[in-house]
Amino acid sequence: MSENQVLQQAAGLAIDYLDKLGNQPIRTTATLAELRSRLGRPLTEKGQSADQVIDELVADAAGGILGSGSGRFYGWVIGGSLPVALAADWLTSTWDQNAASNVTAPAEAVVEEISGAWMKQLLNLPASASFAFVTGCQMAHTTAFAAARHHLLQARGWDVEAQGLHGAPLIRILTSENRHESILRAVRLLGLGTDAVTYVASDKEGRMDPGALDAALSGPSDRATIVSLQAGDLNSGVFDSFKALCPIARKHKAWVHVDGAFGLWAAASPLYRHLLEGVELADSWATDGHKWLNLPFDSGFVFVAEPAAHRAAFSQATSYAVPLADLRNQKDWNPEWSRRGRGFAAYAALRHLGTEGLSDLVERCCSHASKLVEAIDAMVGAEALAHPVINQGLVRFLSPDGDHDRRTDEVIALLQDSGEVWFGGVTWQGRRAMRISVCNWLTSDQDIERTIEVVQSVLSEMSRD
Repeated sequence: MSENQVLQQAAGLAIDYLDKLGNQPIRTTATLAELRSRLGRPLTEKGQSADQVIDELVADAAGGILGSGSGRFYGWVIGGSLPVALAADWLTSTWDQNAASNVTAPAEAVVEEISGAWMKQLLNLPASASFAFVTGCQMAHTTAFAAARHHLLQARGWDVEAQGLHGAPLIRILTSENRHESILRAVRLLGLGTDAVTYVASDKEGRMDPGALDAALSGPSDRATIVSLQAGDLNSGVFDSFKALCPIARKHKAWVHVDGAFGLWAAASPLYRHLLEGVELADSWATDGHKWLNLPFDSGFVFVAEPAAHRAAFSQATSYAVPLADLRNQKDWNPEWSRRGRGFAAYAALRHLGTEGLSDLVERCCSHASKLVEAIDAMVGAEALAHPVINQGLVRFLSPDGDHDRRTDEVIALLQDSGEVWFGGVTWQGRRAMRISVCNWLTSDQDIERTIEVVQSVLSEMSRD
């Protein structure tokens, strides 16, 4: 078999997997022991043929692939992969470009330049903002915070890239208790430390209180401040009031960062973009491509309103790679150098969807989430804890003995075991809940009806026990 034939073999196996995805169990079925036994083959001296390796890889991994690309997967905020994005991603691997610089990957550099401009337009962000294509939202936060760190410390006469953090002016991060854990990982990675994080009071739905933020920023302080806000809470989908909060932060010369891992894409919809009013007043923004844009993983985006600070945090000249002067040089804005060309899949998806297609995708997912939450809320033995603002909702299940947390976890386990649907659990405001996340382009009205039937069947069966 030629090397090209193994590529045709893999393409056929991939298409077969996608064709069967909607009818396969979503849950994994193989035990860890089975997977280790199958995949733990001895490393031979002479190796195996390419076709044998691929055939055995597919067979040995069977049952260990979670069907998170299914239209009935609602456990985390994970989209599927648009076929056009997947195709572009295959080509990305085939072209094997090192997207570190515009010399090593000029077409990728141009695609990033164009896609970055498109996304700023779609997300209603300043056209002058810089951007970077990173692995995901966690690295987008890290990149934005690095730019903020440079900007805030430079204003205090400290060159953090040269001098490091030892002896530097302190930086604090103000955010809400509902922040995503990736915010904490970002401050750890940058050496700011989680002790620098202070939680600002929020309303009962999780929106940061403007008065509390003003109070936290008022008075003498020896710390520069980053205010981290949310565009779409992971559990309830609520948005902070950027129109109210950004001017307060600006008055106190604080840097405002927006975690818009999925919620930032609401700007693409005329029905939901009002939730982002004032978001353009922030200083940096982070979002994911593998969520609502439905790109393959390894796709996140960061935008920074202060390009000079962004570039200063990452740019480093080398004698062996002289960039093309009239083209954006990727490594001046990215935390990594050697990396895959993440721009191609984004470019393909945006061109394929267009503004109307992206708006329809957002609105369709929001509608599906609302239908699910409302239908489950109407069932005996269930109640909604958070009705969707966009595509996120929370429900819980009620036990006759009052142990609703246990009952909720039991229902989630039974739904997962069914193989028909997949939901995950979360503790929200001290109560166990089942989270409903809908952001897959594949999710259809039929998927929603099928899901409702499965949930009702599980509850009916439990009520008879």
